[in-house]
Amino acid sequence: MAPQSKRRSTLISIETEDDILRGVRALNRKCPVMRKIYKATGTPPLRRRDPGFGGLIRIVVGQQVSVASANAIWARCVDGIQPMSAARIAELTDDDLKACGLSRPKIKTLFAVSTAVLDEGLDLDGAALLQDDEFRADLLRVSGIGPWTADVFQMFCLGKPDVFAAGDLALQVAAQEAYGLDARPNPDQLHELAEYWRPWRAIAARLLWAHYAMLKQGRSGIGV
Repeated sequence: MAPQSKRRSTLISIETEDDILRGVRALNRKCPVMRKIYKATGTPPLRRRDPGFGGLIRIVVGQQVSVASANAIWARCVDGIQPMSAARIAELTDDDLKACGLSRPKIKTLFAVSTAVLDEGLDLDGAALLQDDEFRADLLRVSGIGPWTADVFQMFCLGKPDVFAAGDLALQVAAQEAYGLDARPNPDQLHELAEYWRPWRAIAARLLWAHYAMLKQGRSGIGV
């Protein structure tokens, strides 16, 4: 593996398809594996979500359930929680949130996020201006928010270009196949591998997710 580049992107956030293409071009120049994935999958989608409180709650709702289930539960949340804000969540009861299809652990997380915003200074609206590691640490202090949720929020709600969700199973499987590894890399191993993709790790993740989707469809992998 080539030495890690010290070059850093000046891009603050991924906002448009042009930003995606900028990252893809950079990865294609430096990483043969990313280049092969791109040739097989094409340009990955932008996948931006709303920032702020609503965006974080949407990710919490989608934890450990299928996409179809997450979408159905979220639709019920949107109907039952208006406005979608920390103050509104604080006014609701467990039964109110259970009626939206939320499990007890997710209800506890929603209340914890609400409390963090209202009473503990968690600034979701100003998060884009904070350093990635600083804001990630703020999120991880909230009960029920783990590394995956924190990373995905930064990647898709804030559009951070150099955040990577190494705990994501699909990324681990995709990296194993793309690099011809004997075993699926654990989060620490995948983080180490992802260092080579700086400062565009979030674009590398999008390409790996596209590669994983290709594998699920039964299309042959790229190998190394």
